[in-house]
Parts: sequence; C-alpha cells; structure tokens
Amino acid sequence: MDQEEVIKQQFIDKFGIALDKINIKRSRRMSLEVDSNILNDILEYAIKQAEFVMLSAITGIDEGQTLGIIYHLGREDGIVLNLKTSVPKDNPLLNTVINYFPCAEVYERELVDLLGINVQGLPKGNRYPLTDDWPVGQYPLRKDWKAT
Repeated sequence: MDQEEVIKQQFIDKFGIALDKINIKRSRRMSLEVDSNILNDILEYAIKQAEFVMLSAITGIDEGQTLGIIYHLGREDGIVLNLKTSVPKDNPLLNTVINYFPCAEVYERELVDLLGINVQGLPKGNRYPLTDDWPVGQYPLRKDWKAT
C-alpha cells in the first residue's frame, strides 16, 4: 500500500472522514476537506501523527456564501496535503495556527486584510499586505467588493 493510502486510511479511522472528503490526487498529492469546528483537531493530528510538519502557504477563497481556507502542508518525504475548511462569509471566524507554524502569521494577515476573516489569536501587528490607510471593511478579494 502506498504511503498516501496509509495516511488516508489513518484519517478515516481516526475521524470517520467520508471517503469523498479525502482524496489522493496523484503521487504525493492529497486533499482533505473538513468542517471548521474540527479543523484544530485535524491539524494537530496531521502535524503530530501524520508528520505534516511544514506549512508552505495558506490560500483564501471567496466561495460565495462561505470563505474557503486551504492550508498547504508538507511532509519531509514530499507528500503534500491541501487541508481545506470553510467559514460563513457573514461571520468568518478562524483560529490562528501560529502556535504550530510561526510562519503562518503573514498568511493569516492576508486572510484578515484581503478577505475579512477574523483570525482569533493572531497577535496585534501591522496590516499586510494592504496599507494602514486602507478603508476599514473593504476586502478586495471578496467577489462582492467594489472599489470606492
């Protein structure tokens, strides 16, 4: 059995994840979609048990009624897991992951600035990437955003 299949089965056994929520895209490329209420448990398991110890990026996506967040995680053997969750657009709350990956701070600041996601636990700091004088409540990566 390939290592990706072993990892997939471990997630299914541990969390009861539906088969259509975890996929092996090709060799060394996996994706997993989870509810935001279990994201922290999944993330902790992925890091500590499945050995996804590197974060290469966090991507935010406006999906219409929800905002999607994809954590791009890697293992030392080259297997990449794209861990996706969604939060409601009208109340976009997400917990920070900087306690696992300090480098996540810059990506989380982008989620705040560009999509308006409230990243709880993110330390106070400068805006990024928008300027400090950018209008409050204006999120340029949201599909419904209009330049004023």
